[in-house]
Amino acid sequence: MTVFGKGIRVDLPTDEIPKYWYNIVPDLPEPCPPPLDPKTKKPAGLDSLWFFPKSLIHQEISSERYIAIPNEVREIYAKMARPTPLIRAKRLEEYLKTPAEIYYKYEGISPVGSHKGNTAIAQAYYNKNEGVERLVTETGAGQWGSALSLACAMFDLRCTVFMTRASHDQKPYRRVLMELYGSEVHASPSTVTEFGRKILAESPNHPGSLGIAISEAIETVRKDPLSKYSLGSVTNFVLLHQTVIGQEAIRQMELIDRKPDYVIGCVGGGSNYAGLSYPFIRERLMGKSDTEFISVEPEAVPSFTRGIYAYDYGDTAGMTPLFPMYTVGHNFVTPPIHAGGLRYHGKAYSMSILVKNSIIKPVAAKQREVFEAGKIFSRCEGIVPAPESAHAVLSAINIARSCKEKKVILFNMSGHGLLDLGGYAEYISGRVVNCDAVSINFDGIPLRIS
Repeated sequence: MTVFGKGIRVDLPTDEIPKYWYNIVPDLPEPCPPPLDPKTKKPAGLDSLWFFPKSLIHQEISSERYIAIPNEVREIYAKMARPTPLIRAKRLEEYLKTPAEIYYKYEGISPVGSHKGNTAIAQAYYNKNEGVERLVTETGAGQWGSALSLACAMFDLRCTVFMTRASHDQKPYRRVLMELYGSEVHASPSTVTEFGRKILAESPNHPGSLGIAISEAIETVRKDPLSKYSLGSVTNFVLLHQTVIGQEAIRQMELIDRKPDYVIGCVGGGSNYAGLSYPFIRERLMGKSDTEFISVEPEAVPSFTRGIYAYDYGDTAGMTPLFPMYTVGHNFVTPPIHAGGLRYHGKAYSMSILVKNSIIKPVAAKQREVFEAGKIFSRCEGIVPAPESAHAVLSAINIARSCKEKKVILFNMSGHGLLDLGGYAEYISGRVVNCDAVSINFDGIPLRIS
């Protein structure tokens, strides 16, 4: 352990990288309904997940509480800056004049600047072992696409990325980073797939969505037997891989004799928040804590706060199985907010169960307030949060301001915003607006869950 500046930063040695991923599925307060086959609408068989390698399908359906992390993956985790530090935001506390202690797990120190490498490395490893030659994926703001691009470079795999058009135009240097790592990048909707061309024919200026980009990725994989699809959030195996974050955080807080009263994270599909919160949620489900869990989504894509719990497709074209989740509908056109990683229509199905059972409390945030929180944090702590992560910062600030007595607040600083400065420039100039989901139409959702 290394503690700097009166407990401001807590580091762990590399030999304390977790040896297992934590699978929350056996500990959920109720069973998660099975995915449904997109054609028959009956419980999906393994062949419905044909676009994933067998090893990841087995993790997806596993009921084992702990799954061993391969040594080669742990070795690369160490090169990718794991374990990441736990940092106390002392200057932010002083600025807010709060009795609360504010801590954040800083995932932005990784080479790709976010938490996404935790699953990208694992997925590249398993695909390589099964003889896959190319991974195809979607990306919103580009953090996931960057992480998978680097992982593919490390395992000598080709990589194709469909990046939502709004983010492709807003964040050109994310695209450059992916191309620097060797990936082929397309703005989505694109002209290289049938589905992309269909969307463009109907709406030439479509801003894109993660649902559309997923459809394009899966269509591409369907035409190439040497390719597999890789996903950056939502599924059980992705959230599983991210739990190294929370396991490290538990150990780090033990070293400074703290337990969090609040655990906070931004949520698009759910991977970064699950990564931090699930190990702590296990403590609460076992009766060992009364921690409050708060997920923060954009008001522009309010799946938890204004969506419904239903079976819905993971993509816009309806190629994936139907998953039980909170959703605003797979046809929902997501406004072009700068937090591109949160522009997904649905939420992880395990996290949906936890929201349904009031273990996790969801809140929604407006874009201008998010950027203001990012500005405050930058000036106090020197780290520029990604717009996604700034959602968690905003919630932490709001809770800290409301505290009348000492509380411990922990949030996931899931990525830095140094490739998002264009958005901050728009905010500083007064051009950022709140993009709210004024109207949500649930007619396109195939099956509601009673």
